[in-house]
Amino acid sequence: MSQDERPQITLITPPAFDLEVFPDRLAAVLDAVDIACVRLALASRDEDTILRAADAARLVAHQRDVAIVIENHVLMVERLGLDGVHLTDGARSVRTVRKNLGSDAIVGAYCGVTRHEGMSAGEAGADYAAFGPIGQSHLGKGETAEFDLFEWWSEVIEVPCIAEGALTQTLVAKFGPVTDFFGIGEEIWSADDCVAALKTLIAPIV
Repeated sequence: MSQDERPQITLITPPAFDLEVFPDRLAAVLDAVDIACVRLALASRDEDTILRAADAARLVAHQRDVAIVIENHVLMVERLGLDGVHLTDGARSVRTVRKNLGSDAIVGAYCGVTRHEGMSAGEAGADYAAFGPIGQSHLGKGETAEFDLFEWWSEVIEVPCIAEGALTQTLVAKFGPVTDFFGIGEEIWSADDCVAALKTLIAPIV
């Protein structure tokens, strides 16, 4: 696998994090590994909490010329100077959000395990379609995005795709040839050394 063919990495933040600690952990990862984009995946519905967390993460990412997007909070993109939004409702709102944010913003869509949803998102103007989980998870309905989906997508569709959810080193090795990006987050943040955890996880594609 040549360097140009290697999947890039979207780094997904924890759903909540300590502002005294996390920015330094994020910086350490961005300094150690080539990251294409940071995704703020915050669970909070408190506006002030989101603003402060997003501001801190944006500062770290932009100091290193790394793009940063936020899950769902479209109005925060311009307010905080973020690079775009990651929508978790598939193709449903892609067209409207693209119109509101303009052509320069990153607009991505999480499309679960369905090829059709991904195609619809791409047609509506999404910059990428994310599918997952690809690993076994007890979340949701327990469905997984199958290898066949990514294999077909890589051969037929030009819109980039992201493989994410319950990743293991074995899955990274398997899906590496058929995905454009890996979305990595929960797999590393629980480790004491998140940089080492990430390097171990992506060893098959480095």
